[in-house]
Amino acid sequence: MIDAYEDPGTPDARGGWRYLGWLVLRQPGRSAAGALLGSVWMVLLAATPLLMAKAVDEGLAKDDMGALALWTGLLVVVGTFNAWLSIMRHRTMTRVRMDANFRTVKVVVGHAVRLGSALPRQVSAGEVVTIGVGDVQQIASALTVIGPGVGAIAAYLAVSALLLTVSVRLTVIVLLGMPLIALLVGPLMRRLQGTEAEYRERQGVLTARIGDLASGLRVLNGLGGKGLVADAFRRDSTRLREQGYRVGAVTSWMQALGIGLPTLYLAVVTWLAARMAVQGTITVGELVSVYGYVAVLVRPVSYFVDWGYQLGRGVVAARRVVRLLRLEPEPDEGTSAAPAEPSVLYDPESGVRIPPGRLTALVGATPTDTATVVDRLGRYGPTEAVWGGVRLSEIPLAQVRSRILVADHEADLFAGPLHEVVGADATDLRGAGLCQFAAPPRGATSHNEPAAATQQATPLSKALHTAAAEDIIQALPHGLDSPMDAQARNLSGGQRQRIRLVRALLTDPEILLATEPTSALDAHTESLVATRLHHTRKGRTTVVTTTSPLLLTHADTVHYLVDGKVTATGTHQQLLEETPGYRALVARDSEEVVG
Repeated sequence: MIDAYEDPGTPDARGGWRYLGWLVLRQPGRSAAGALLGSVWMVLLAATPLLMAKAVDEGLAKDDMGALALWTGLLVVVGTFNAWLSIMRHRTMTRVRMDANFRTVKVVVGHAVRLGSALPRQVSAGEVVTIGVGDVQQIASALTVIGPGVGAIAAYLAVSALLLTVSVRLTVIVLLGMPLIALLVGPLMRRLQGTEAEYRERQGVLTARIGDLASGLRVLNGLGGKGLVADAFRRDSTRLREQGYRVGAVTSWMQALGIGLPTLYLAVVTWLAARMAVQGTITVGELVSVYGYVAVLVRPVSYFVDWGYQLGRGVVAARRVVRLLRLEPEPDEGTSAAPAEPSVLYDPESGVRIPPGRLTALVGATPTDTATVVDRLGRYGPTEAVWGGVRLSEIPLAQVRSRILVADHEADLFAGPLHEVVGADATDLRGAGLCQFAAPPRGATSHNEPAAATQQATPLSKALHTAAAEDIIQALPHGLDSPMDAQARNLSGGQRQRIRLVRALLTDPEILLATEPTSALDAHTESLVATRLHHTRKGRTTVVTTTSPLLLTHADTVHYLVDGKVTATGTHQQLLEETPGYRALVARDSEEVVG
């Protein structure tokens, strides 16, 4: 199977069928082995009736115990060998399916990483979750046709050849069965693809809504909108259920045909063979073999129907994966070099000017004002921002990302040991003993903290100290090795925010753009973080969006934005004295009007 670190290859994204074919061609040896084992296994199933007919005609009918023992022994040998083949076929096909599963996961995750910030603007989170949870499994199941599917065709042809030695009429009846199956299953297969595609689309929308509800439930409850949203979700869920019933109806017909058609086959052919035996056209042994052949055909015919069912669902899933793979990241046509020295970062649309080496705060009448400016300064979307006289969009994106970091206060936290979550390397771990995370000396205040607190420390210990996160490590049972849930749900909101800040500080970017880095912290912890952040990032360019006076007090420059435009610039104290709207916003003065 594909290794966790192996390149999955370049997928064929020209269509669902082509993608399934690509998965097969990526493991040609295993796919060929699965087809061969499946074919031999199913053909040998047809050998059982042949050996039974020989035992009856040459052993029982002629009272020849030697011939009976010979054919019975061969029957046991063939059965034992076929049982072993069945085990090997199943193991091989399991590996084929698992390879397709893991390869698709790697392809989807890799492409999501390449899309980067363009991903949420082009596809919903629910769509990605639906692909990862359901579509990947359907694609893997569709590859069942490689083994049993090919084997069913081989067995069908083999049984037809064996029947030809008994009766041409019976052979013609059996051969006409396949076109009949195609006529019955074909329309159902197309209908299944349509209903399945619609079901997957609605499932993706509903999954996205579940995520939105989970993240905003507290806010909705506070605003009194929980009931309204719950009613809308209930309606969408009901429609999805009804669509699921339609998918189930088509599926039930296909599964019924998978059982009913082989049974009909068995009845019709056996009835004709019995009449031929009564008329003396065929022997009793040949009658037994015909019954056995038709009984063997039950499995291939069932596989044919299941083949159509699995392929129908697999193609729908593959088309959804292909649609994701066709999304393109934002074009990076930058050819100009980034400034060699720390330089001014300027956003002409808002008028925000970020001087190098200073702590700048952005205060907006609405949070979206400052968040939009940060996105432009970090080149997350269309931007006219200029960095050192060079347009940010003209600089290669790799250079921008290596020197400018946007640290969002709701950035994702992946599951795993805490040291991996924050991105600490081995050197950091060896040097970050808990003894370095001691609290400030008794009597030291947040505004008069000794600079020696972070001297002679590793980057990790410095980041933990700056984010006031030492207590988090000390409280966890295994310290930095403690496992974190996805999104660090086993931590409180304030702890998660500090862990995100630790991760951002560990990268030590030339320009750090942090959105609301202390919004979930209590006043005492926020004061510590504000003091330490100003000290740790001294000489480095740092931008924070906030309305907290505790953080604004330490800012060298504060930009006050209204409707996305800078209306006042100065220190925190200057703006408090000279700008009524700013004072009303940050001091919570209800008598002043923002603006």
